[in-house]
Amino acid sequence: MAEPSTRVARVEATASSGQSWSWGMAGLTVGAVCAVALLAPRGRTTTPMAPLVWLLFIGSSVHVAASGWLFSIGDVRRHALAHSRRYVYAPLALVSGGMVLALVASPSVLAWVLLGFFAWQFHHFQRQNVGMVALATTAGRLAGLTRGERRSIMAAGLCGIAALLTRPALLQLDIRSPVARMFDVALIGFVVAAGVGLGALARRHPRERPAGYCAIYVAALLFPLPIFVFAGPYAAVAGLTVAHGAQYLVLLSLVAAGAPRRAAEGVAVLVAMALVGGAVLSLLSHLHASASGVRVLFGVYLGVAASHFVVDAGVWRLRDGFVRGFLSARLPHLVPAKADAA
Repeated sequence: MAEPSTRVARVEATASSGQSWSWGMAGLTVGAVCAVALLAPRGRTTTPMAPLVWLLFIGSSVHVAASGWLFSIGDVRRHALAHSRRYVYAPLALVSGGMVLALVASPSVLAWVLLGFFAWQFHHFQRQNVGMVALATTAGRLAGLTRGERRSIMAAGLCGIAALLTRPALLQLDIRSPVARMFDVALIGFVVAAGVGLGALARRHPRERPAGYCAIYVAALLFPLPIFVFAGPYAAVAGLTVAHGAQYLVLLSLVAAGAPRRAAEGVAVLVAMALVGGAVLSLLSHLHASASGVRVLFGVYLGVAASHFVVDAGVWRLRDGFVRGFLSARLPHLVPAKADAA
């Protein structure tokens, strides 16, 4: 058994890691949103500048491709094969379905499908935000997210999705929404969810809500705010995409660097897979207006992106014993083992 002084030092180091993680993720999230808002085209200009194009490439295609790196790890592959419905059959079905859809759907039908796809994507964004806050609680050895906190973050995200459904132009979709007049309702819902969420935060004991935790929690809670503030698609939506991708890439890089052996090799493989795979996905993502034979490749892109949503919903679930053990072995300061957390 560890000496009391050793345990105290370990707790203090973990709490410090929790604050660093919280401030870092909050700053990264807000910084990405603000950077894209500043770089967004203005006036009649609709073409993004080169820095914004690169940010979007990294935050979208590169981060989706990077998730494939996880399956280069033997333990993850074995876990995936043991849960093949989520990690094998669902991705195969989504890629196949995307190919068929892209092949047979008319442009107008495909636009409506994309609206649903983007709604799912932004729900995925908000689920990751909940995960970032949950990591702040484990890293800082704080009480876990309460039901009110978790539900408020997700409700704010759903209101943001509802607002996007009323204004498809924010997603660069040329369709007329049948609920276009409901934007104000979505805004009211968002304000209510934010208020309830801040109230839930205030009910925490002061020791359970250090400044870093408050920062990352508020960043997650108010994540959809640009949708309600900006009228242009890049400022309203692209910043959220970049912030989400940046969060994910930082987390994945930490996992790669935290390998007990050959960490440098793991990081190199991650970078190579992310950049090469990202370049391929970026190319496929622009084929939606091509001839039907080529457009099927756009369906591959949709299927791969949707598979990323499904796989991530399982592979980062801290309640899963394998996931927690895997992360605690590589990121002990963020995800302490249950014995250390006691």
